[in-house]
Amino acid sequence: MDKPTERFTSRADAYARYRPGYPPAAVTLLKQRCGLSPQAVVADVGSGTGILTALLLHSGAEVFGVEPNGAMRACAEAALRGWPRFRSVNGTAEDTTLAPQSVDLLVAGQAFHWFDVPKARAEGLRVIRSGGSGALLWNERPRDTTAFLADYEALLLRHAPEYATITASRANETSMREFFGGSMERAEFANRQQLVFEGLQGRLMSSSYAPEPGHPEYAPMMAGLRKVFDTHAHDGQVVLPYQTLVYFGRLGP
Repeated sequence: MDKPTERFTSRADAYARYRPGYPPAAVTLLKQRCGLSPQAVVADVGSGTGILTALLLHSGAEVFGVEPNGAMRACAEAALRGWPRFRSVNGTAEDTTLAPQSVDLLVAGQAFHWFDVPKARAEGLRVIRSGGSGALLWNERPRDTTAFLADYEALLLRHAPEYATITASRANETSMREFFGGSMERAEFANRQQLVFEGLQGRLMSSSYAPEPGHPEYAPMMAGLRKVFDTHAHDGQVVLPYQTLVYFGRLGP
């Protein structure tokens, strides 16, 4: 398995174009419970192509997008160059390079499972101001709520050797409680994507576990994806539902 910081180099464009955003209600929660405001300084750790970063900037906050992958970071810089309160940082969850006690809110969207939790917690405690909060966000796909999702899940299990291992590590509440120091709350919101075949293909290829061209499973996976889409599409589209999970709390000793 590649190093986490290198896994998305070839997938940055697909990630920027085809990954889902986060529902307005999730951002409202950050405002009401986590201190997101025009006066806040936010560290978006593992910020990728800037999907969550953009929503944080819309709140008026100053946002440091901390991202170790150069291709992903370049996408964010291109997309967000018009925002004067955006700061792009070449750093990791374990070494953000940010100043001590410099941020009011530390967030991570779809990235926490790549962190070394004890080191990321130590770094979070170093950069967070007294009373500051953390929030970990996920767009998780319910796996068996529709016939389409059941077939899509079966496709991934059949052709993506790393799929089960990587997805099992996401939204691990034990690790998140360790990161927060024990006290943590959870909220859930509905989210969805409506996708033509190109969008579904791009969404799949934005995932680090998806075999890429040249891998022996790539061609059969694409053939299977076409079959799944054609079986379940209505008016040329399929609906990919998500549960947006937000784990949040004070980040302190």
